[in-house]
Amino acid sequence: MKKRQSVEIMSILTTILFVYCLVLPNISFADEYSSHIVPSQANTSDSTYVVDFENDLIPIFTKFGCNAGACHGSAAGRGELNLSLFGGNPQADYQAIVRQFSGRRINLIYPDESLVILKPTAQTKHGGGQVLNENEEAVELLLNWIKQGARFNTQRELDRVEITPKKQIIQDLEASIQLRSIAYFSDGTTKDVTRWTVFTPEDTSTIKIDTTTSTAKMVRPGRHIILARYLTEVIPIEFISPLNTTPIDNTNLDRTSSQSGNTTVIDSEILKLLATLRIPVSAAADDATFLRRVTLDLTGRLPVPDHVTAFLADKDLTKRERLVDTLLQSEEFNQYWTLQLAKLLRIGGQNGNSQGTLVYHRWLEQQIQNGVGYDQITRSIIMAVGDSHQVGPANFYRTTKSAGEQAEFMSELFMGARLRCANCHNHPLDKWTQDDYHGLTAILAKVNGNDQVVKVKPKAEVIHPATRETAIPRIPGDRYLASDVDGRAELVDWLTSVDNSYFAKAIVNRLWKAMMGRGLVEPVDDFRSTNPATHPVLLADLAKDFVKNGYDLRHTLKRIAMSDAYARSVNTLPENVNDDRFYSHALKKQLPPEVLADAISDVLNVPDLYGDEPEGTRAVALIDPDTESEALDILGRCVRESSCETANASTDGLKRKLHLFNGELLNARIGVIGGRLDTLIESGKFPMEILDAFYLAALSRNPTVEERVFWKQHIDDYASAASQQRVLEDMVWSLLTCNEFVMNH
Repeated sequence: MKKRQSVEIMSILTTILFVYCLVLPNISFADEYSSHIVPSQANTSDSTYVVDFENDLIPIFTKFGCNAGACHGSAAGRGELNLSLFGGNPQADYQAIVRQFSGRRINLIYPDESLVILKPTAQTKHGGGQVLNENEEAVELLLNWIKQGARFNTQRELDRVEITPKKQIIQDLEASIQLRSIAYFSDGTTKDVTRWTVFTPEDTSTIKIDTTTSTAKMVRPGRHIILARYLTEVIPIEFISPLNTTPIDNTNLDRTSSQSGNTTVIDSEILKLLATLRIPVSAAADDATFLRRVTLDLTGRLPVPDHVTAFLADKDLTKRERLVDTLLQSEEFNQYWTLQLAKLLRIGGQNGNSQGTLVYHRWLEQQIQNGVGYDQITRSIIMAVGDSHQVGPANFYRTTKSAGEQAEFMSELFMGARLRCANCHNHPLDKWTQDDYHGLTAILAKVNGNDQVVKVKPKAEVIHPATRETAIPRIPGDRYLASDVDGRAELVDWLTSVDNSYFAKAIVNRLWKAMMGRGLVEPVDDFRSTNPATHPVLLADLAKDFVKNGYDLRHTLKRIAMSDAYARSVNTLPENVNDDRFYSHALKKQLPPEVLADAISDVLNVPDLYGDEPEGTRAVALIDPDTESEALDILGRCVRESSCETANASTDGLKRKLHLFNGELLNARIGVIGGRLDTLIESGKFPMEILDAFYLAALSRNPTVEERVFWKQHIDDYASAASQQRVLEDMVWSLLTCNEFVMNH
């Protein structure tokens, strides 16, 4: 390192030279290389190679974590240096490194004394410690860039990145898999960027990455994802290793649900992945289980005992399809699926708008009853204006408090995409940019939802936080719109287009989760390439079929209900007991609070009271989610101020379990006069007849042999039921608190 003769003189000269290079942009130490085309095998550490700030240096900052959220990429930055998250804004990063901090991060006279070199190599104090070795290629690139004048010298744009392997089936867990990353640029050049690509397992306990060799090794079998990041590209890599050693043959399964024996796309795709993973399939559910499951899923109600008896006695091979058709056309379906979509739309989540909530809910129920396509429902909602006390869908614009929140809500609702992650910076795991976020906000800001009358306000503007200028209206990921028009028509046309890759998939994925217990994409509002579906071909087929059939909710629900995958038993095998996402067996689903509250009332034949609503009102029929109800509070209802898709974790809380076990929710109602137990006792039924009646009402089945043996040890069938009321109350209590009752199985 050269020794300075005069620190003051050299400091002045450095400043003059630095200003000279910045003020005169046409003059550069790198001018002689300006026409140089980077070959695919260029030696980037060679001093003659013109360093490209965006394509060469940004990957370094990403590779070593400099622009990560835990370091300089955080919103507040670190050590007075604030970089864009994962290099999402290279020009801002250039300004921060070269021009901010009085230009002291770059030393054009003594490049190796630049802070951008000294700090990461720990030659001077650095909060992040040593992240670079003085002799490695990254330091050479930084030095050469500074020697060439520290210019923003970007001569080409990244077109795409190809990762190999993209998907790998691994038989030997001891094998190391070589990962490779090739970048393709706009000038026709390619470059092996494996060295600068960040490979990160979604679950670090499942895959280990050797960062020096870019090799991966699976720690345990299953389906696991690695994210490969280079510049703005984030690409998922799928590793699959069979969970069992014995191959699985699923070709001769008993197809009790489809009955035709024909394999649907649903079943073929699920069976294909199960065969790859070598996961065997559980047996089909019996008729009683199927009846209870599908009735709860489609109507939110338990099947009544008479229907259970009749269905079990029916020998017609088409009875399951007839059942599904009947449920889909029932008033109970209309009521329950209005509730489902009302939660999704957050109807009633805002206080002080009870009249708007009422007309919005009733409008939605009418759409469900009339079988209106989901695309038309969406169009009516997005294009709505008018008096929100008279025009139901106009209340969509009164759901949130700001246009930004409305953009976040709309993208999660209709696209299944978390656009909110692009508010302060470009989405770190998806393609969404700040322009997308604030462009959509600019479209929605032109609708005034703060007052009872929702109307368009054409001159409304949104300030883009990055530019401090008016944001240009933009359809996310697609195109900019004129600033002086209401862009909602173009937005909804794009959204409901048959070519839209989000809209149909977002809703059919939610329908799948409602029926199957887990989305093909999970969480259901987090669609992105780096969060791939467990069964992408199946999801695409469901969406295509949904569009082809007029965006008909009933059509897709029936298709799922009639699949073999839906009709499987929850009972597991030793080889599939750990499967929580591949549908080798049915998943147990917690009953929603409203459904469980109604189920308790139905079994006890004692209606609950909800605020000022008439006696006998069902919880699933409540319009206002704030209606007074201790039972629903205990069971963990969602009040819809935010997404109910993430709020339901509380429904399985300690409070709920304690009240079920020892609270007034059950204890005060089991033996009440006029209830089912009291009526059966008063009618002179034998104790074991009462037992059978409650099993049919609560579990939609008869007691098993083992259960009868157990209860006969506690119930004397030769003594009067009245004399054994306490024991019978305990029996009822045990049924209403068991997992089989509180779950849909």
